[in-house]
Amino acid sequence: MWLSDRQKIGIALVAFGIFFQLLGIVLLFDGPLLALGNILFLSGLPLIIGPTKTFYFFSRREKWRGTLCFFGGILLVFFKWPMTGILVEFVGFVGLFGTFFPVILQALRQTPVIGTALSLPYIRPLADKLAGVRQSPV
Repeated sequence: MWLSDRQKIGIALVAFGIFFQLLGIVLLFDGPLLALGNILFLSGLPLIIGPTKTFYFFSRREKWRGTLCFFGGILLVFFKWPMTGILVEFVGFVGLFGTFFPVILQALRQTPVIGTALSLPYIRPLADKLAGVRQSPV
């Protein structure tokens, strides 16, 4: 799969955004790091999929609740309520990107170390339930 230079920059921005989000959470909800992570994530997403597709993704009718929670959480982080903002943002993130979790789980199962851990007898049903993977009765 070939990526344009713009998409590569977008992936880097999203990756750094997620890194700064996690670092901000680990450092006891450090507001500036969380805000920087939000800005980088939001600036990288349109570079990856394009501005029009990004707008349509966030404005789809079935994802409005997730969109409002996600952007409301970002505003709460900007207004110095980092713990509440991250919790609201997480609810919005699950509402927006929850349909991708089975795809992500399947991709993680293809990796060497993580895939082995996710295939263990007690972890596999739990991961399937958390990701919303449905088993065929056949």
